[in-house]
Amino acid sequence: MLAASPASSFSIVLPNERATARLAADVVSILKAGDLVTLSGDLGAGKTAFARALIRHLADDEGLDVPSPTFTLVQTYALPRFTVVHADLYRVTHTGELAELGVDEAAENAVVLLEWPDRAEDVLPADRLDIAFTLAPNLGPNQRNAEITGHGAFAPRIERLAAIRHFLLAEGVAEAPRTHVQGDASTRAYERLIHNGRKLILMNAPRRPDGPPVRGGLPYSAIAHLAEDVKPFVAMARALRERGLSAPQVHAADLTEGLVLLEDLGLEGVVAGNPPAPVEERYAAAVEVLVELHRQPVLGVLPVAPGVDHRLPPYDVDAFLIEAELLLDWYVPHRGGTVSTAARSEFTALWREALSHAYDTPPTWVLRDYHSPNLLWLPEREGLARVGLLDFQDALMGPAPYDLVSLLQDARVDVPDPLEIALLGRYVKARLDSDTGFPTTAFVQLYVTLGAQRATKILGIFARLDRRDGKPQYLRHIPRVWRYLRRSLIHPAMGDLKVWYDAHVPMPPQ
Repeated sequence: MLAASPASSFSIVLPNERATARLAADVVSILKAGDLVTLSGDLGAGKTAFARALIRHLADDEGLDVPSPTFTLVQTYALPRFTVVHADLYRVTHTGELAELGVDEAAENAVVLLEWPDRAEDVLPADRLDIAFTLAPNLGPNQRNAEITGHGAFAPRIERLAAIRHFLLAEGVAEAPRTHVQGDASTRAYERLIHNGRKLILMNAPRRPDGPPVRGGLPYSAIAHLAEDVKPFVAMARALRERGLSAPQVHAADLTEGLVLLEDLGLEGVVAGNPPAPVEERYAAAVEVLVELHRQPVLGVLPVAPGVDHRLPPYDVDAFLIEAELLLDWYVPHRGGTVSTAARSEFTALWREALSHAYDTPPTWVLRDYHSPNLLWLPEREGLARVGLLDFQDALMGPAPYDLVSLLQDARVDVPDPLEIALLGRYVKARLDSDTGFPTTAFVQLYVTLGAQRATKILGIFARLDRRDGKPQYLRHIPRVWRYLRRSLIHPAMGDLKVWYDAHVPMPPQ
């Protein structure tokens, strides 16, 4: 018997192969390496057609040869997102043959598509996706029904898939081709849609669950003021567009489910070359965007929908400190070090003192991740609108230098010292041109302080992404962030913190 487990399911009618291909694209959006998808149904019910569509979608190749594994039993496809193992158990007579075929070994870091799963029902895991196909001749000669069931840990993913299908159907774009958009370090997922020649982005951002309490009974996300749902994104997108800036237009949003249909701003970024390097004209335009935002007062409460507002949280000392402490909790152990209780207390006290002047001037919008991965270049537009803005859902009310240092000390690309200095000077000059009382010295000192805080945070985040989330690719950026950190710490205002870092923080391998 199949192992009993909590399940969630829904049914759809598949009138033709095109509908089968759309279902395959939907399923791809919720898959990850290690998943098992069982395909049930009689001969000719559509199991292999579905598997073929899914593999071709992942390969982004409609002409890819995907033969039935009826005789080979197992076919393996090394695809960009993950490997797919396509197995057909029709000719398998006992479960011991699975080991002989190498299915278990091949499946460790792959998605497995398993036809005729009833041949292995005694060994199927509790967590799996099953799609049962049945012919529906009463509806038409080529029509089929599909029952999609998520067992165990797959159940909430199937509920999510059903919600996405319902949302796209309501917006009239359910039949639009969808392609995966490679994400960054976040848990949000994105897909690109093309409908009647219009390019759209589907943002799939379910409400963030609270993590374990880390201080005062609150999780890290609450202390750091990270967005818990899509309301902040929708609010900030509208507010930025009202300032004449190129945030994506929100075409539709389901605030409860965390689904947003957005304008697609394209793929052209503000860096170019191999390895990527800043394009000076584009970085300069991004600096001018910040000048425009910072020279005028901004609202702290923004409308989301009728009767729904979003209040931007403050970038307060507790948020700065909990971010900085990621260095102690993740980066230092990553380098084989430890920090004593006394040293941690000193670290916190030094940072409280360093940040004491962060609130001497009125706060502004801090988009928080204002750097190359979240900036696009729109050459067909004019002026400030040439800079496309993304990933601003965690925006806060805080000190103006933060976003500038995020850009000019970009964690993903090398910003040469002369370019950083020139663009910092460009920002200061523009502020002075509109306000002769602009506090240049205090601004630069806070720029240095926030540069050190941000680098401290990012070192911890990149180490955490490796150790906790299995994303070692971010470790290659650590030497760059370390250089930014050391550059900030040599400023006279950072003297005591520099002494602490010299004593307690191991340098990365160079």
